[in-house]
Amino acid sequence: MTSLFTPHRSSRLPSTLIALFSGVVLSLGCSRGESASAGKNENPQTWAPAKLTSVQGVPATEIEALIQKKLDGPKLDRIDADQWGHTKRLYKLYGSNPLWLTSDGLHETRTKAITNAILAANTDGMRLDDYPIGALAQAIGTLKQTKTPTADQLATADVLLTASYTALGEDLLTGQVDPRTVAQAWHVDPEEENVDSALVRNLRYERLDKALATMRPTDDKQLQNYRVIVAKGGWQKVPDTRNVKPGAPADPAVLAAVRNRLAAEGIVPAAGASQASASSTPDAARSSPANTYDRDLANAVAIFQARHGINVDSALGKETIESMNVPASYRLAEIAANMERFRWLPRSFGSRYIFVNVSAFKLEAYDSGQKALEMKVIVGQEYQDKATPVFADSMETVVFRPYWNVTPDIAAKEIFPKGEAYMAREDMETYRENGQLRVRQRPGPKNALGFVKFLFPNDFNIYLHDTPNHELFKEDVRAFSHGCIRVEKPAELAQWVLGWPADKVRQEMDNPPDNKSVKVPKKIPVYITYFTTYIDNGQLYFGNDLYNRDDKLVPIFMSGAMPSKEIIDAIQALRRIAAA
Repeated sequence: MTSLFTPHRSSRLPSTLIALFSGVVLSLGCSRGESASAGKNENPQTWAPAKLTSVQGVPATEIEALIQKKLDGPKLDRIDADQWGHTKRLYKLYGSNPLWLTSDGLHETRTKAITNAILAANTDGMRLDDYPIGALAQAIGTLKQTKTPTADQLATADVLLTASYTALGEDLLTGQVDPRTVAQAWHVDPEEENVDSALVRNLRYERLDKALATMRPTDDKQLQNYRVIVAKGGWQKVPDTRNVKPGAPADPAVLAAVRNRLAAEGIVPAAGASQASASSTPDAARSSPANTYDRDLANAVAIFQARHGINVDSALGKETIESMNVPASYRLAEIAANMERFRWLPRSFGSRYIFVNVSAFKLEAYDSGQKALEMKVIVGQEYQDKATPVFADSMETVVFRPYWNVTPDIAAKEIFPKGEAYMAREDMETYRENGQLRVRQRPGPKNALGFVKFLFPNDFNIYLHDTPNHELFKEDVRAFSHGCIRVEKPAELAQWVLGWPADKVRQEMDNPPDNKSVKVPKKIPVYITYFTTYIDNGQLYFGNDLYNRDDKLVPIFMSGAMPSKEIIDAIQALRRIAAA
């Protein structure tokens, strides 16, 4: 499984984050020092602003005084307080020296680099109305159109360019929206404290265009594909219908609408085949009567269900029709919203790490940039107190033949009410801890944690573990747990984590001593994430929004997915002026 994103930087990002948007891909061996990432040492930089005496005949001291006056005044429109703070600190480092001017006026190469980067943010699904594009275009245009600019015009352009640089840079590195404000249950630190140092380091690159490119986490193709679909009017609504199973009679109008809907997404029934081909036509090989829900169409619907987080049964049921009728504009904004989620993550996950996408019910383990292991997972149920949060921590311990120490809440709601007979049947026992009566399940074949669990201490008491109910992995939508994550291949994961041979792992899982803890040789970062759009084997998937976390985020990025006419006009104006 690969996700929506192709990195422009180094880093050992998961395939869940590297394939959907194919752009300029840097070598996996590239060091953090050669990227826009924060917090690492890097090679000496080659650029610094010139110490000017004048700019086009205007004394530099006048420009510097006006720059400082503007910094001491109110923040610029469309620049928030945090970004304005980054702007002030950047100028302070250089003593209010102009950062975008030469003795002849604008530094053409570097000005073009930042304007191109702002324009490129449109392809990342970012909200361009967050930036002072109109004011920037006017300021640059003014300097390009006059041979005798004033000190104020020069200072205005310089401050606008710097503020645009810091605003864009911060947004690329940490996201445009604080996940805490949009109910994301997102607890991964995007390294906000390192933004200043990242902005300084990248500004010092002689090739600012390349430095800015490394700050971009994605270069999207699917976003552009769906923009084309939306521009063409999206897709027509599929009429409501009763549940129709393959081979059953159905309304010909419904069947025609389903074919057209599938064709819009590149899924079309093919004659005598169980797979769909994007090159097929909606009218391909209809050997069955027009009022029969034939096998070819049912197979195509099954593909749609698999790609949209629906239990695959090939039937035209309510959930499938509702998913087909989600507007193309919303799907487009979902892609943009998930690009934002990527910006909330650190830019490097380390050389060896575990990556779980809750919405895809998938775990992947990576070593030196290569996927070493992949398996299905079962995640928390769709209830507020059972939903699996997004967070990151480091795996420290593997426990073989563990006890299941039932939480007081689960014990009170689900164990004690069932009585002693149930507890005896499930091999459970009570014990005292800090004066409180607790319940635990003994190690063995009935244990809810199976024969091994993987601990990465965190505030949510979430861990990975085996399960005695492996038949649940056959389900397409796997949200059955109390929040912890059950893994399909626990033995293989233990082998990879500990570096042990298979027989040694099996020995520990099958035989006492019970509750045996083994330290991981080197702590392994674990990332529990939530991406509702991702790539699997080159195909775009819309994952299951189990916890309705798209409800607040997606509407915010409608404007990034589909910029308004005003923003499009401003983009075109800035593009013309920058190219002049």
